[in-house]
Amino acid sequence: QVQLVESGGGLVQTGGSLRLSCEASRRAFSVSVMAWFRQAPGKEREFVAGINWREGRTRYEDLVKGRFTISTDNAKNTVYLQMNSLKPEDTAVYYCAADAGATNIFTTLGRYEFWGQGTQVTVSS
Repeated sequence: QVQLVESGGGLVQTGGSLRLSCEASRRAFSVSVMAWFRQAPGKEREFVAGINWREGRTRYEDLVKGRFTISTDNAKNTVYLQMNSLKPEDTAVYYCAADAGATNIFTTLGRYEFWGQGTQVTVSS
């Protein structure tokens, strides 16, 4: 059974920082591509950032480039999303996801077979 558990969300002021964590079961972490998505109220879930941890490649959605950083700690089976210079429009539920069959980092929702339960990020103005 593949399990992903997110943590680290919360309330922060504009310009602040948060670090999200996604702890993966050992089987989940055998996949190559992990990603973060987010879903704001009334909007569709969207790709934020992804990483091929075997090759070190990353991919970011344009609006978060330069502010967010995705990384992994292989020893802890954990993927992180460091979020800096947060804006109110970053407010959303953030989800960790794993694409078991990929080497490329896709932004398409349907590519990802495994999902965490989500963690709320709220940025106040």
